[in-house]
Amino acid sequence: MAQPVLSRVAESRTFLSKLWKLTAPYWWSEERWFARGTLALIVALNIFSVYLLKLYNDWNGRFFNALQDKNQDAFFSELKYFAVLVGIFIVNAMYRVWLRQLLSIRWRQWLTTQYAGTWLEGRTYYRMELTNHGTDNPEQRIEQDIAAFTTSTLVISLTLLAEVMSIVTFTVILWQLSGSITIPISGGIQIPGYMMWVAIGYAAVGSWLTYAIGKPLSRINFDQERYNADFRYRLMRVRENAESIALYEGEADEKRRLAHSFSFIYANYRRLMTYTKRLNGLNAFYSQVASIFPLVVASPGYFAGTIPLGVLMQTANAFGQVQGSLSWFVDQFQNLAEWKAVGDRLTTFT
Repeated sequence: MAQPVLSRVAESRTFLSKLWKLTAPYWWSEERWFARGTLALIVALNIFSVYLLKLYNDWNGRFFNALQDKNQDAFFSELKYFAVLVGIFIVNAMYRVWLRQLLSIRWRQWLTTQYAGTWLEGRTYYRMELTNHGTDNPEQRIEQDIAAFTTSTLVISLTLLAEVMSIVTFTVILWQLSGSITIPISGGIQIPGYMMWVAIGYAAVGSWLTYAIGKPLSRINFDQERYNADFRYRLMRVRENAESIALYEGEADEKRRLAHSFSFIYANYRRLMTYTKRLNGLNAFYSQVASIFPLVVASPGYFAGTIPLGVLMQTANAFGQVQGSLSWFVDQFQNLAEWKAVGDRLTTFT
């Protein structure tokens, strides 16, 4: 049992080491000050967005308390506050994405120049065609895989950073709002901040199930990219050798080769469909239950009259933020699988 675990740990370390060698050069290149400055600005906007979410959570409590108290003046005052908050949030979101896209295309441009230059130096492109040593379809890796890698790396790393900051912020809020619960065991065991522990448990179960169900997706995505590229390459070869094929009436042979090549795409895609279906089913169940779960858990305090409606909604929102941040792995699993496949293709190409 220990051997497979150690093997997976070693494999992860190897991948991360290769990933670092692939990622690091840009951040120490001639573009390093632009890259670092833009990244710092994006991180600052991410921090500000978490602060805006905290303000929204505070507003949530005040707004629903105003509804419960039938306080019309407070109700309309909170609506005005909400409108300003939404306006700031929209501007923040717009520039956060725009700056990320700018950094992504600049990074892609730099990587493409490096890879294309190395590929063309010393007749490497020619020797690769002769040896075919695990480096199929170099044109796809330079064009498609680099684009996917730069975009996915920034999206995954920045969303992870934002979720970590969100966990830190809303865990404190959830701890303060949820109070404690007494479990009738051995005379009564009191658990402080019980909603926080429930959120952690809920996210942990969801993450484990997602990993167990979707683990094969990384390899399947890797193979799908390879089979698609091989099929595209065969189509291109037909066009390049059109005269010879027409002269020797080789259409039947080409059809047979194309059908054989596409059969790999079809079989692998059916495997992709199976695992995606299972993962989507789990995600749908997980997200639907998450929308009502915190209200159910916190409702005893509301019905007992110990917490007002505003605090109930504020607690549910804070629970959703903590649970959602802890569920980053669940939400990003398919993207992570595709990102790892692209990273593997680029590191083997290197």
